[in-house]
Amino acid sequence: MKNTIAIVGRPNVGKSTLFNRLVGQRKAIMDNQSGVTRDRHYGYGEWTGKYYTVIDTGGYVHNSDDIFEGEINKQVKLAIEEADVVLFMVDVDTGLHGLDEEFANVLRRYQGKKPIYLVANKADTNQRAHAAGEFYALGVGDGEIFTVSSANGSGTGDLLDAVVSHFDDPWEEEPDSGLPKIAVVGRPNVGKSSLVNLLLGAERSIVTDIAGTTRDAIQAHYSAFGNEFILVDTAGLRRKSKVSEDIEFYSVLRSIRAMEESDVCIVMIDATRGIEAQDVNIIALADKNRKGIVILVNKWDLIENKETNTIKEIEERIKEKIAPIAYPPIIFTSVLTKQRVHKAIEVAIQVYENKRKKIPTSQLNEVMLREIEQHQPPSVKGKMVRIKYVTQLPTHNPVFAFFCNLPQYVKESYIRFLENRMREHFGFEGVPIGIVFRKK
Repeated sequence: MKNTIAIVGRPNVGKSTLFNRLVGQRKAIMDNQSGVTRDRHYGYGEWTGKYYTVIDTGGYVHNSDDIFEGEINKQVKLAIEEADVVLFMVDVDTGLHGLDEEFANVLRRYQGKKPIYLVANKADTNQRAHAAGEFYALGVGDGEIFTVSSANGSGTGDLLDAVVSHFDDPWEEEPDSGLPKIAVVGRPNVGKSSLVNLLLGAERSIVTDIAGTTRDAIQAHYSAFGNEFILVDTAGLRRKSKVSEDIEFYSVLRSIRAMEESDVCIVMIDATRGIEAQDVNIIALADKNRKGIVILVNKWDLIENKETNTIKEIEERIKEKIAPIAYPPIIFTSVLTKQRVHKAIEVAIQVYENKRKKIPTSQLNEVMLREIEQHQPPSVKGKMVRIKYVTQLPTHNPVFAFFCNLPQYVKESYIRFLENRMREHFGFEGVPIGIVFRKK
């Protein structure tokens, strides 16, 4: 990845605020509580005609009580190694901190290998900007301190002028534009981050047994086995009554937004717990947003005493719970043992292709008018509904318009019949189909 900027530093110095400023939107969760950001978070921005990638990171600490400390520090180091330019962020308001000095020692091993800029944040006034001089003692960077206020944007222009001077290649505005976007969603602790890390072959997201480990929606570019798409790891979705703190509330919002922006949702279910009410809610939400859906039953290796009909019985239970949503494929997998993981991705890509499928009008009419002739719509108040013509509308999801004399009299049961026949003849596995009636 070219033209990459990593924002690093101790907790609560404003890294996520600057990240949002540089990408031009509120992508990262911001809170006064330290340790909000944990994983590497990527975004794109532009300055003076040069496009760049920005990496937001968690706060680097050492010997703290935070159980995520080691994993966060590992993510920070990966970001530094990946970056072309490093922004070492400190807080003018707090002043020189012992954690700043510890982190400066970490950065010194990269000194001379890549540009490192010392960024003194929260310099909202001239007095605060002058106070930034104490950070020269850190001995990191090229001898210049950039005083900024990431909250209101002051000073960020001068900083970006210096940063983009290292980028010879203007690069691309949105390198992932046009690629399928697959979001991995589900309740907390069903194995979403483990699946993403396994597919990417890297520790892209922090994985623990603690619910709520992932907070932001983390995007990554996947390219392997002839497939290329954007994979999105999301925070676990719990019922509203269970969400007790602001950070989790915003995590849930990010997950829902990631779902809304995706093409296909892989909904993960814990095989040891079976399908629960919240799983049904998540599937219903994906269906409401007209997303392709693949149901992934994870932790299949933990199910003991499996018999010949076990999979069939669980499939029937899931279909019964999510009815009338009957189109998602169901795959049983184990991320731990890598069982059928790539099968899940193959199916998700096929669902994406189904979502974009266009059926020629001549073929539609030949097949569906024959079905309609054999099974006419029931008469209403003595009036017969006569369907004359069918065509696929130019929409992002498969929507079919049936032209008839009395569209207001077509019953829901007959619409379901038509949908079933459409799926029987043309597939569309994993994709919601829209059927509308218009007057001819």
